[in-house]
Amino acid sequence: MALLRTSFPHGSSQTSYMHTRERRAHHNTSMDKTDLPEENMDFEEESEQRTVKKKKDKGKKSTKVKKSQVPVVKKDEIESRSVDTEPGTSFPPTFSVSEIKNKQRRHVMFMRLKQEKRKQRLEIRKKRKKEREALGDKAPPKEVPKTIENQRIYDETTVDPQDEEVAFDEGTDEFSAYFNRLTNPKVLITTSDRPKTRTIKFCDQLATVIPDAHVYYRRGLALKRIIPQCVSRGFTYLLVINEDRKVPNGMVLCHLPDGPTAHFKISNVRLRKEMKRRGKEPTEHSPEVILNNFTTRLGHSIGRLFAALYPHDPHFVGRQVATFHNQRDFIFFRFHRYIFKNEKKVGIQELGPRFTLKLRSLQKGTFDSKFGEYEWVHKRHEMDTSRRKFHL
Repeated sequence: MALLRTSFPHGSSQTSYMHTRERRAHHNTSMDKTDLPEENMDFEEESEQRTVKKKKDKGKKSTKVKKSQVPVVKKDEIESRSVDTEPGTSFPPTFSVSEIKNKQRRHVMFMRLKQEKRKQRLEIRKKRKKEREALGDKAPPKEVPKTIENQRIYDETTVDPQDEEVAFDEGTDEFSAYFNRLTNPKVLITTSDRPKTRTIKFCDQLATVIPDAHVYYRRGLALKRIIPQCVSRGFTYLLVINEDRKVPNGMVLCHLPDGPTAHFKISNVRLRKEMKRRGKEPTEHSPEVILNNFTTRLGHSIGRLFAALYPHDPHFVGRQVATFHNQRDFIFFRFHRYIFKNEKKVGIQELGPRFTLKLRSLQKGTFDSKFGEYEWVHKRHEMDTSRRKFHL
């Protein structure tokens, strides 16, 4: 650096300086690695070793990722194949699939456990079948599967058809005039205020299912004013369809002139256009009525309420059936047409509409929201304490 700062007088010694500089540069370039000092050699070797280690580490990391991605699935597949091929494999009694944390592994083990249980059930079934064939007429009766219906809690109000007290009550209740053939049913169907299209269509289809039913629009009248008009015109029923958010959600069924009045929740309403494989529209023939599983005193009165909607003598020529099927306190309504294919087989075709009812309350007399006396009110938190407790 000192040579660069010096000034050369008259340019005499500048040429000699340039020559010496060129010689040094040529000497440095012509030096081999063997001529370098040992310290510089050690530094270069260390730097080369570091670069080689980095390359090796990168290669190891990439191979580790590949191993974690590929062999997990292959291992499960190989183990599942090997276990499936092994005959007579069984899991320990304390085995729990939920303890396996790997999701794929847990799914494989669950499917394997399910398959093993299915095989055990098939073997037991085949064994019992062989035993029954060997015993012939001496074989024991088949076991009845356990369901919520046949395991229901016994209700003290279950009706015995041959009970004299029940027969006396039926002879003096509000429906006795109908069952003694003194009156013929006539039904008025109306809606809540300002009904939407779906509710109007549902009422029109109900009128085709119930004989001698007439649809009238509400026009803002209160039910207390409608009931006296219905009684004066000879109607025996007032059926009101309520709606919420453009969908039917409730039904009030009032028997006239003395009651009772039942309030139901409606769900799963399906009109005729929404049903697959439906038949042609029902004819004007009076249908047959089927009432299933109304066993308690409350269920008996609800069944009689539905039975009084239809005329006494059905027209068997029309081959139409209206079914009210009670299951776990849900009342399913279906409307079918049947045909006899031969002496043993019968074909049925659903005509629609279909819906499900759930009883909310049963009131004595006609509809009166303020001063009405209720026979039964559904209180969910008090009554629905057990899944096997039913009221109808």
